[in-house]
Amino acid sequence: MIKDRNWELEIGNWKFHRRAVAGISLFEILIVISVFALLAAVSTQSIFLTLRGARKSDALGKVRENLGYALAVVERQLHNATYVVECPNSDTSIINFEDQEGNSASFSCQNIGTSGYIASGSARLTSDEIEVTSCVFTCEPGSGNIPPAIAVDVTATDPNAKSIEGASVTVSTKIFLRTY
Repeated sequence: MIKDRNWELEIGNWKFHRRAVAGISLFEILIVISVFALLAAVSTQSIFLTLRGARKSDALGKVRENLGYALAVVERQLHNATYVVECPNSDTSIINFEDQEGNSASFSCQNIGTSGYIASGSARLTSDEIEVTSCVFTCEPGSGNIPPAIAVDVTATDPNAKSIEGASVTVSTKIFLRTY
């Protein structure tokens, strides 16, 4: 039984030597390649999920910012309004009122379902980068010491976001008219 892997053989004038060389087998190489491939796949998937989350966050921020601006204008104007023309209103897509200077004004939901937006008179309050999918103005008449109130419910999305990264935001507020 040979314990040493090194050997030497002499045949005539010929001398043959073999030294044991430490190395790795093909099987070991395949295992290492498989482990690295698995690590690459897992890290690539996590990078894609991170990027998708960042895009969704950007889209949500854009929609929230647009709705925040539009509702700030609506709240300021309605809070200072003298009165609402029709309260309760039969058409919940529009609210007509008289502003603090005595001018007739209105807020409305335009093109809901296609490329919807909120308008003040004929001016667009929401950007064309978002789409208002639901919009309701509901006037509740006042009684006693409680002034009339307008409930505003709006849902908007980013039409440019893919379905997985879709950003839908719903905002509701109730605005009480200031009484003088």
